[in-house]
Amino acid sequence: MKKYRISFNGDVYELEVEEIGGAQSTGEVAVTKTEPVKAAAPKVVEKKEEPKKSAPTGGEAVTAPMPGAIIDVKVSEGQSVKAGDVVVILEAMKMENEIVAPVDGVVASINTSKGANVALGDTLVTIG
Repeated sequence: MKKYRISFNGDVYELEVEEIGGAQSTGEVAVTKTEPVKAAAPKVVEKKEEPKKSAPTGGEAVTAPMPGAIIDVKVSEGQSVKAGDVVVILEAMKMENEIVAPVDGVVASINTSKGANVALGDTLVTIG
């Protein structure tokens, strides 16, 4: 017989299991519930928050609608755009999402770059 201790849903069980074909084969398995074992508290690792780039005053900020990775930036500073033009391609959950300009205007600043990871609400492009 071999003895094992197994934790399942916070409960700890001790199992005695006999190998099939062993010297003594009774076909019985003994299960005993033991007292829960307290697990060590998980370590909390603090992540340094990077300052978010914000839109210049008076500009319309195009923000990330979800966290993801920037696949491509389709515009450059000073370029004229119309509402609905694709400004950035954002990959999230293995899907490419076209982020479009919400208004007509001129690209005042690009606040991200190809390959960058962005969080929900990060400013990607500013249209003035």
